[in-house]
Amino acid sequence: MKTVLQAFVASIILHIIYILCTIGIGYIKTMYYKPDMQGEVYLLQNEVAFGTVISPYVYLISLLGVFIVCASIITSYKKIKRRDL
Repeated sequence: MKTVLQAFVASIILHIIYILCTIGIGYIKTMYYKPDMQGEVYLLQNEVAFGTVISPYVYLISLLGVFIVCASIITSYKKIKRRDL
């Protein structure tokens, strides 16, 4: 049970780090963006779409996949540690 809890917490932490890094990179790119002013005139759109629409099941599957990987790493580490003793 302890391995399951550790793997679940590790999966959540990795997802939080991923989301924060994505937001941080977007923020940094926005802060340092300088438009290219070459004097050419273009017709601009009057609507802007931000992000994408994805199903919440994608996050659930991702959480489960990372959970399985973390659980296998923790289990392998414990087996290797037991052999060394």
